[in-house]
Parts: sequence; C-alpha cells; structure tokens
Amino acid sequence: MLPRALLAKFIPKPSTFSRFQFSQQRGLHSRNKKAMEFIAKGWNALKEVDRVIDYCELNDRRLIPLLNKAKENFELALEADNTNTHARYWLSRLHMKYHVPGANKAVAAALLVEAADMGDADAQYALGCHLRVENDDVHSDQQAFYYLEKAVDQLHPDALYLLGAVYLTGDCVKKDIASALWCFHRASEKFALAL
Repeated sequence: MLPRALLAKFIPKPSTFSRFQFSQQRGLHSRNKKAMEFIAKGWNALKEVDRVIDYCELNDRRLIPLLNKAKENFELALEADNTNTHARYWLSRLHMKYHVPGANKAVAAALLVEAADMGDADAQYALGCHLRVENDDVHSDQQAFYYLEKAVDQLHPDALYLLGAVYLTGDCVKKDIASALWCFHRASEKFALAL
C-alpha cells in the first residue's frame, strides 16, 4: 500500500477556481461582438431611412446623414471583424439600393459576391436574385441557380420559395414537381415559424 503522502500528489485538491471560469463553450469573440454592435447601429439607421423615404425624394438631403451613419457603421463593422459576412451583405445592399454618397455598384457587387462565397444565406439569395434578372449580355441562369441552391441548403425561406417556383416552372432547370413541393413545404414551415 502506498503511503498517504504519495497518494495525495495524485488526488485532486479542491480548486479555488470556479468551475465556470474555464468554460469549454466558446463565447462570442469581442471582435464579433463589436462588429455586431456596429451592424445593429447601421441597420437601425437604414430602418429609419426606410420609414421616412416614402415621404421624401430618393436623394433628399435629410436622408444623407442617416445613410452616411449606416455606411460608416457597416464599414466600422468590417474593420472590427473582416470576416463578418453580415457587414459585407448590408454594406453591399446599402450601395445597391440607396442613394448614399459615394455609392459604387462595382464595390457593392464585389461585397455581395464575397459575402455569398463566405456562406451568408441572405447574400446568396440576393446574389441569386440579381443574377436571375434577365440580361442578354450575361448568361447567368446557372450561377443564379447555384447561389439559390446554396441559400436553400441553409433553409433560407425566400430562396426555398423561389427555387420551388423555378422547379415548378422548369425555368433554367428540368421541371421537377417533387422538388418544387419539397421547397414549398419547407418554405411554409420557415414562414410559419417566423410569424
């Protein structure tokens, strides 16, 4: 039998540390948290623009401070966390949809493609929709279908509905009623959860 002193070396002593101090769960990184704060501020500015835009001109001077605030916050979010896909998506949407000073459609397209390639479902859906718009110079139906499928893989409700319509009509793919029904069913489940 081993002496008690020798066994004491192998028996764990009560720790002075809390068992929650070294939690194995990964929390939200401070960069991500700061980026999400900037995104929330930018999104709130855009919501205010959307609220008042119906009562004024698209390039009204009163909207410029709100648009600049949104743009600045989305850019700060990207500076805080360069891998944040939400910041890329919202900044691209800001450049595409709104008359923000210094808007650049090429930058918007590049940001949207980057966000979609990084796995953001909203960006994949938006890019699929933009590529789906009829353009005689660009044959982008298969690219649009590719990005819509990637958004459907993440169960994006609008992408599910649109892809269901594509399968139902046979537009750019072989007509497939079973796949269309599956997409519509999943979309209805997602929309029901959102209500």
